[in-house]
Order: sequence, then C-alpha cells, then structure tokens
Amino acid sequence: MALLDATVVNVATPTMRTGLHTTGSALQLIVSGYTISYAALLITGARLGARHGFRTVFLIGLATFTLASFGCGLAPGAGVLIAARVVQGIGAGLMVPQIYSLIQLTFEGPARARALSLYATVIAVAVVVGQVAGGLLVSADLFGTGWRPVFLINVPVGLALLLAAVRLLPRGLPRSDKGLDLPGLVTLTAALLLLVVPLVLGHEQRWPLWTTVCLAAAAPMFALFVVVERAVARRGGAPLVPGRVLRSRHLVCGATSLFFGMAGYAGFLFSFSQHLQSGLGESATRAGLTFAPLALGVATGSLTWQKLPTRWHLPMIAVACTLAAAGYLGIGLAMRQGGQGGLVLPVLQLVWGLGLGYTTSPLLTLALSKIAPADASDASGVLTTVPQLAQVVGVAAYGSIFLALADRHGAGGATAVRTAAASADALHTTALPVTAGALLAALAVLPLLLGKRHRERR
Repeated sequence: MALLDATVVNVATPTMRTGLHTTGSALQLIVSGYTISYAALLITGARLGARHGFRTVFLIGLATFTLASFGCGLAPGAGVLIAARVVQGIGAGLMVPQIYSLIQLTFEGPARARALSLYATVIAVAVVVGQVAGGLLVSADLFGTGWRPVFLINVPVGLALLLAAVRLLPRGLPRSDKGLDLPGLVTLTAALLLLVVPLVLGHEQRWPLWTTVCLAAAAPMFALFVVVERAVARRGGAPLVPGRVLRSRHLVCGATSLFFGMAGYAGFLFSFSQHLQSGLGESATRAGLTFAPLALGVATGSLTWQKLPTRWHLPMIAVACTLAAAGYLGIGLAMRQGGQGGLVLPVLQLVWGLGLGYTTSPLLTLALSKIAPADASDASGVLTTVPQLAQVVGVAAYGSIFLALADRHGAGGATAVRTAAASADALHTTALPVTAGALLAALAVLPLLLGKRHRERR
C-alpha cells in the first residue's frame, strides 16, 4: 500500500484537477506531499520502532495510513487532501521501516532470504501495479466517485491488515533504550527535505532559483549531519545512524548498487509511461498493462535467485545489473523506430524485469548479511530510505531529461506524428544515461566480488 500510493495518484491527477477545481501547484502538493513526508521520516521511524517496539510502531503507522487514506477519499477540497496526504506519508514512514527489522529479528538463514525476496518483489512490482490500479479505478468511476476510490481502496485493506497484524506479528521482541538523537533527527530531516522537495517540485515549476539553492545546501547539510552524529557518539549517545553500520562494506556496496538500480528503474518507468500515454496516446490502463512482462520478470527473478548456488550470488548481481542495462538500451532502440515496439518489446521488458529481480532481492539480503541484530533497526532505516530516495532522484533526473527533450522537439506545429516521434527520440536518449546507471550498479558490488576471490585464494 505504501509504495503503491506513491504512484497511483499520478494517473488520477487529471480527474482530480477537474473534480476539485484546483491549481497546478496544489495538484503537485497532492502528489508530492506524501513522498516528501514519507522519505523524511523513514530513518526516524526505524529508531522509534527499536525504542517502542516494532510491532507497536507498525500498528500505529498502519492505523495512521489507513485513517489518512479515508480522509483523502472524503476530502472536500485540495487543502484537506494535501494535509491528508502528508499524514498518509507519516503513517507510511512509521510503518515501512519496521518490515526490515521484523524480518531481521524473526527469520534466520534461508528463511530470511526468502522473506526478503518476497518483500523485494513487492517493492519492484508495486510501482507498476500502482499505475495499472490507478487507471482501472479512475476509469471505472465507481458510483460516480471519480478519483476517490484510489484512496478509499486502502481502507478495507488497511483494516484487514490491522486485524491480521494484531494476531500474527510477534510480541516480546527486544527493545532498545537508545534515545531519539534529536540533533541528528533535525539535521538529517533538514538535509532530506533540502534534497527531496526541489527534486519533487522542480520540473513542474521549471526549476526556479529556490530549487537550486536548496539542492546546493543539501550537501553541506548532510556533511553537518555527519559531524553532529560523530559528536553524539563521542558524548556516549546513540547516533541516529551509527558509524559501525556505515562501516559495513556489505551495507555500503549493497545500498549503493540498490540506489543506482532503483533510480534507473523508477526514472525509466516514468519516462516510458509518459511516452506511452503522452507520446503514443494510449490510455492509462492500457499503458499500465503494457508493463505486465516487466512485472513477470521481476517476480520470477526475485523468487528464484536463491535456487542458484550461494557462490554464484555476487557474480549474479553484477550480471543481472548488466542484463537490466541491456533491457533499457534495447527498449530505447526498439521504441526509437516509432510505433509500439512490436514483438520484441515484451521480450526486452522481460529481460529488464529479470535483471531487476535478480538484483533487488539479493542486494537486500547482501546489505543486511553482516549486520548484528542490535543494529537491525538502524540498518533498516538506511535501507528503506535508499530505495525511496533513489526513486525520487531517478524520476527527477531521468524524467527531467525525457520531458525536456520531448517538449523541445515536439514544440511548434506539434501534430500527433511529430509528438510521437519527439517522444520516441527522447525515450531513446533517456535510455543512455539509465543504461550507464545500471552498469554503475554492477560496479558497486565489484569490491565485494574481488574481496571474496582474494579470500578464496588465501
């Protein structure tokens, strides 16, 4: 639900704008208010879970998310909807980090790898499902409610999950007496907001000066966060992100590879969706269904990689990243020719999906493999933040490249043929840096692969 709600609204925005008689800026905040509050709270949510109980904080987050979804569905105007979306993001930020922690503390060995594989499948597939579900719900216009079922569908699902969570989630897991680290919380939240807000809002507002200032200030703020965390550690406190967590090579390499992989996935999926709908004129539902081979590939890779011998897992990640890169490049070339891409498009999407599926799940397992149970919540906060930030950065960076090129080449006498050609060329050009990013994801695990081979020779 949390990941689906980050994308499901995109399909419903035209209907929202008509139904609420709202401005473009308000519409942006309806879409992005959720993402901003969600991304900013993930690491803090993980610490709250460790301190007050993962089960308890998960239930609070799920209840908050469900109630806010109800508020979104009944919102009488844009202002109420924006506020409800922010609260929805807070609920997701409390709920999602507990999943990693619960998996870390309640599963071991192959069972943990299977649980992480299922979770990784959900992460990757939810983005595609969000677009399909949004198109179907809006097109159905149930009982004349327009866009409202996009949010209201969460209510019965959330209530069912609350009942299941109360009954099934483990009680009595160890809690931490770590404090909240308020200096770290303030500086990290400020750094994340300085990065996320301009990336989310920048393109629609044509990158005004404040977006440049915020992005320029983000790096110094992250540096200040590091300084603050070291000071907290020297005083004997509990920093929000302990240094020993970031000293784990498996976590750093895994998270880096995951960042490049998810950024490319989200950015190219956004660009491809825009090409199908704006360039080729397909409906949201049909565009979403076009990605069925991608979802199949992701699910297949995520659920079968463990059947390979353990010694193959690290090389498999590097090969899978390269496979995803081939999928991006192939789709860009196939769509550049114009039209629907023919029979080769489903094959290339399957290749892309398999590359992603054989990457995301193993990376989550790899990143957490050397983390002590005592640090599970802190590592969970980092690992839940990385994919979320990656998606925001990917859509902002790669999406902006696509939109800028499509708008520039399609301007002036933009007939349907000209628009489609400009969009196809923009998608091909966007595929090039996305392909490079996927190859960087492969290179990120190279230090672990070389280290493993060095140990085997010894």
